[in-house]
Amino acid sequence: MTEKTNVALVQMRCGIEPAANLEKAIAFIDEAAKSGADIVCLPELFRTQYFCQSEDHANFALAEAIPGPTTESLGEVARRNSVVVVASLFEKRAAGVYHNTAAIIDADGKFLGKYRKMHIPDDPAFYEKFYFTPGDLGFKAWPTSRGNIGVCVCWDQWYPEAARLTALRGAQLLFYPTAIGWHPAEKEQYGRAQHSSWETIQRSHAIANGCFVAAVNRVGHEAPAGGAGIEFWGQSFICGPSGEILAKGSVDQEEIVMAEVTWGRIDEHRTHWPFLRDRRIDAYTGMEQRLID
Repeated sequence: MTEKTNVALVQMRCGIEPAANLEKAIAFIDEAAKSGADIVCLPELFRTQYFCQSEDHANFALAEAIPGPTTESLGEVARRNSVVVVASLFEKRAAGVYHNTAAIIDADGKFLGKYRKMHIPDDPAFYEKFYFTPGDLGFKAWPTSRGNIGVCVCWDQWYPEAARLTALRGAQLLFYPTAIGWHPAEKEQYGRAQHSSWETIQRSHAIANGCFVAAVNRVGHEAPAGGAGIEFWGQSFICGPSGEILAKGSVDQEEIVMAEVTWGRIDEHRTHWPFLRDRRIDAYTGMEQRLID
């Protein structure tokens, strides 16, 4: 592993045609690689508009096998550019069993494995429980040729347990492919606080675990089921082990958000702020329970 790695996040709009979205994502990966990227991460469910705004059985036809045709295409672009690719996809595992899944592809084009989203939300316009079975692969890390990374997906980002377990498995950079935004009617009253909470919780994961965090979001307004839809707030970002923002995207523009990661900062942070050393692992009984009576 090199001393430094350039990490790129593809902040993009997602249209109604899956093939066009894939083509756009590949073009962004090519562009990021030309700019020096070593790892490129795509937003959550980038091949489609965010279909979970409604409960519609027809949307199951959007799912695919993993590995499958999309990971094959992304494997080719990863190999051609010698970059690691993290891609969030709608996985069809079997009839009636579907997952929200991230695929990890190494710089030689090899499919390294996948992470299935563990925490599944069910909120207005985010009806994911209708579509996705909770992940059953646990929290994982991959020693890619460009660095040791872990991947969680969107709603997972609110859970410190997910970040901690991924870091304990060796991840020095946590990716969060995301599709999050404002309900237009709520934006004026709650929008600033909602976005601040989202950014703050992920920066806290970096601090608590002494690692880098990269959250990639889509942009644009989508209303595939009609109604008010969702205004995705973009603002993809990469932060360092002290929680400092290294690079951040705009609210509404398609762009590549890129920052240089210096791996030596992991050891520096963890020895100066030794949170992992001082964990009281003998005193955490009960963490595996819903509530403690």
